[in-house]
Amino acid sequence: MLRQRSEAAEWMDAPGAPGFDAALHGLARINRISFAAAPVLAFLERVARRHPGPLSILDVGAGGGDMLARIARWAARRGVTVQLTGLDQSPQAAVHALARGVPARWITADLFAHEETHDVVICSLFAHHLRDAELERFLRWIAARARLGWLISDLHRHWLPWGVVWWGVRLLRMPPMVVHDGPISVARGFTRADWRRLLDQAGVAAEIRWAFPFRWQVGRIAHDAARRHRRGAGSSSPRDSA
Repeated sequence: MLRQRSEAAEWMDAPGAPGFDAALHGLARINRISFAAAPVLAFLERVARRHPGPLSILDVGAGGGDMLARIARWAARRGVTVQLTGLDQSPQAAVHALARGVPARWITADLFAHEETHDVVICSLFAHHLRDAELERFLRWIAARARLGWLISDLHRHWLPWGVVWWGVRLLRMPPMVVHDGPISVARGFTRADWRRLLDQAGVAAEIRWAFPFRWQVGRIAHDAARRHRRGAGSSSPRDSA
């Protein structure tokens, strides 16, 4: 069942899906329990060591803004000035994030319509919503939008996390959308071989790392990050991408 990426539909991807707001609350809880922010913050720490800021950061598929809120707290502790932007195609996501006071500019649009460049572009637990052909395009897109670095953090496809999620969402009495979508998300996840193939087909260079628990980190930090930042600030040229 898990040898290949599933193409089963997630309820969350349907426009105007009922229960979306409750699902975002449930996902925020799961993300806290599963340490979803840890590998993303570790990546930003690596970027900040090369370039102390200010940093403009875009979160693709930002959902309810949980990751951006965590980044804002990390930046405050670290003393890094950040300009945060959330990008999600769902208007419900923007309403949810703004109601929670997430300190970010919010863009409601299809990701491929977004042409701005940013110092850092992150994508946490969203890439599995895309099919392989879209992922190849997305890899080229994210590499062209990031001046200093980019990171995709997503699920490892394996029977163990699938089983943990299947039971976990029920034991935690998660909203129906999360109960339905959670195991499908894992089945739509990735192996290292998947990422290697997708990167090769997209013609994009990136590092692939394993992160606890059951996560793949795919991304790149520009070796000449400071020079790219000075030269590329405000530019939308793909030549200044990580």
